[in-house]
Amino acid sequence: MEKTQIIRNSLLKAVSYETYRNLIDKYEAEGKSSGEEQTEERVYYTALNQKRYKRLDKTIEIPEEKAQFFINYPKSVCLLVITESWCGDAAQIVPVVYKIAELNPKITMKLVFRDENEELMNLFLTNGGKAIPIVVFLDLEDKVLAHWGSRPSVATKMVEEEKAKNGKLSPEFKEELQRWYNQDKGATIVDDFTAIMQSILTEK
Repeated sequence: MEKTQIIRNSLLKAVSYETYRNLIDKYEAEGKSSGEEQTEERVYYTALNQKRYKRLDKTIEIPEEKAQFFINYPKSVCLLVITESWCGDAAQIVPVVYKIAELNPKITMKLVFRDENEELMNLFLTNGGKAIPIVVFLDLEDKVLAHWGSRPSVATKMVEEEKAKNGKLSPEFKEELQRWYNQDKGATIVDDFTAIMQSILTEK
């Protein structure tokens, strides 16, 4: 199946951010997670992430000077986000993406769950793995303009350095990464998206 058709099939299953957040709240209340595979770990992280989403929805603000780029963005773009309720990186990233999309009616945002969209996920693997979240930038004809993920550029560098040094991500490093997200307050994501969306405008 061609790429555009795979994307269109997934868009049929996509939900709005509001619906996605309602689902996260529902999973947390019912002691569940997204996806068919219900594990104790996934349920625990879904509950933890629900608190993160709630906090970030209230606290994330894009500074006025950075927001102007998105407010004045002239091209229609759909941000298709591949995610799951239990993903810790997604809980730190997705609310920031929503704040960006809110700035301009030409920037829309839709979310799909990874495990329900295997063909889509396989188009955007990271080093052969199904890392999430992934944000796919689409035009009005569902053509891929760019994609981003699964972490902000600074966090990606931190993870690569940690893996090179220790071969894996320790629980201590994962806590350090969450602290980095809390201190960064979405600034790196905003910068990454500015660069990508600027390059979309300059591409012929």
